[in-house]
Amino acid sequence: MPKTTKIKKKVKKTKVKVAKSKVKPVTKKVATKTPIKISKNYLPKDTEKYMCEKHKIFFRMRLTEWKKDLVKSNNEALYNGSMDDNSISADVVDQANSYTDKNVEMKAINRQIKLISEIDKALARIREDIYGYCLDTAEPIGLKRLMARPIAKYTIAAQEKHEKDEKVHADD
Repeated sequence: MPKTTKIKKKVKKTKVKVAKSKVKPVTKKVATKTPIKISKNYLPKDTEKYMCEKHKIFFRMRLTEWKKDLVKSNNEALYNGSMDDNSISADVVDQANSYTDKNVEMKAINRQIKLISEIDKALARIREDIYGYCLDTAEPIGLKRLMARPIAKYTIAAQEKHEKDEKVHADD
């Protein structure tokens, strides 16, 4: 038998070159807001833009601190009020006095609970970027009014109108 030789074929692998485009891929720049820090003794000024980030942070801090104080005082009043119970006293006058004191205390607590609810609404308006603007007219309420009453929803004129309408409807 004749000798056979195996012929090896060289197989060339062709490399496909991908042309690089000169256009760079677009990367989205996510605007990360660096938190604005204000000092504890910062007060909003009329020279600053109305309801800028500093103002919102100031009022948010003030409202949350106010809410925390109200919740703390309510909890203390409820805890201490339940411990001091003179209603089992034999003296009728002492019982009446205790009842009156508890009634006044509970009314104050209810008022504070309503105030906490208004604070929560004001904090929601800050999140929605409508804090500091009248809910009726959309005009700025004003820094002085907000400093005096941080939960204010209306300008002074709109508030007077609301109070007059309430008085008219209460008389009906």
